[in-house]
Amino acid sequence: MYRGLLIILVSSFLFGACVSNKKVQYLQYDDVNVKEVILDSLLRTYSPAIYEHKIQPEDVLKVTVQTITGDEFNFFKTDFDKSSNQNLSGNNALIFGELVDEQGEIEYPVIGKVRVAGLTVFEVQELLQKKAIENGLKEPVVKVRILNYRFTILGETNREGTLSTFNNRITMLEAIGIAGGFGELADRSKVKLIRYKDGEMTVAYLNFLDENFINSPYFYLHQGDVLVVSPVKQRPFRLYFRENLSLIVSTATLGVLFINLINR
Repeated sequence: MYRGLLIILVSSFLFGACVSNKKVQYLQYDDVNVKEVILDSLLRTYSPAIYEHKIQPEDVLKVTVQTITGDEFNFFKTDFDKSSNQNLSGNNALIFGELVDEQGEIEYPVIGKVRVAGLTVFEVQELLQKKAIENGLKEPVVKVRILNYRFTILGETNREGTLSTFNNRITMLEAIGIAGGFGELADRSKVKLIRYKDGEMTVAYLNFLDENFINSPYFYLHQGDVLVVSPVKQRPFRLYFRENLSLIVSTATLGVLFINLINR
């Protein structure tokens, strides 16, 4: 009787520590543990709303203007542009980029302040190209990039922290990929998203297990997003079960021996 009780106790701990495929597989659509899948065929299509990032205060822009006008007359040129060191990683991006001020403007010699807040990267390129032509630069080609497109991921991922990317249109799946993927014990069905929008902090939960997430309005990452990945309930078992298994078995065995001695 007691031996059976001990077996049931140990078995319950073992099964309680298991995490099924339904809690792990991304973007599910009734295809978990399916033995046969349809190959080389189009199954479904989605049309997610494309996200266009609009420049906002405190964005850091890298503006490059190439023109046949000599460098000494190119008012867009900076000392960094003229140097051979073109490393834009780390602090260099913040030092040599153009910081959008609280009024949503950047400033250059000759043309003065230019309002860029609320515009996309491509709209800023067109605006600065027009300004360059109006102020005497010949055949200018303007390129604009956001240097501090950053997001933060905390919790059960393989790389916690604040991360940056030069691509200002990435999906939540790509963001998780940049963070090295979810940890083994991550709860992919309830990832908390904290987003600053229109002067307010908003909170939403994302389900990475559901394929319909592709159609979610939260499918694309926004500048400054914070993702908090909680662990599954099996986490305590998985982390501490091995260490405590011998203690549990020893305690249960002693209990059984003690009861047997009393009943003699």
